[in-house]
Amino acid sequence: MSQMHGTTIIGIHRNGTTAICGDGQVTLGETIVKGTAVKIRKLFDGKVIGGFAGATSDAITLFEKFEEKLKANKGSLKKSAVELAKEWRSDRYLRKLEAMLVAGDSTGIILITGVGDVLEPDDGIIAIGSGGNYALAAARALSANTKLSVKDIAIKSVLVASEICIYTNSNYIIEEI
Repeated sequence: MSQMHGTTIIGIHRNGTTAICGDGQVTLGETIVKGTAVKIRKLFDGKVIGGFAGATSDAITLFEKFEEKLKANKGSLKKSAVELAKEWRSDRYLRKLEAMLVAGDSTGIILITGVGDVLEPDDGIIAIGSGGNYALAAARALSANTKLSVKDIAIKSVLVASEICIYTNSNYIIEEI
């Protein structure tokens, strides 16, 4: 059986503003099965945004768990991320989930993985998924050489990735805080 592929998620934080953008393509093997998937969502009453790469049902489970951690920690992005990563690593059920999350708020942006990583990028730019490296390179170049907003950089970076990665399309969703 073929594996589902396809996600490009880019998150950028600069000067108290965070934007996360993701494409809409999902593929099964060499076939596009959906072109308008929504991989970005608002959490914690719209104060946090997140995007995922990986298995959809696993990511939804992680979004729910992350929202619980945000509520328990009064919206603290970093503390909630660490708590989620600890539970994700130690819980027998959660440990099997195959997804990664990028989350951000007005204070920063982070990557959360199932192996216990909670990473805050030095330059405020993080990308995941099949087209993540292309979007990351584009975002770094645009950030260093233009005065574009984080929202515009995120969109343009996903569009660059969509021109290179066969698992990424140009139907993007963007959220900004």
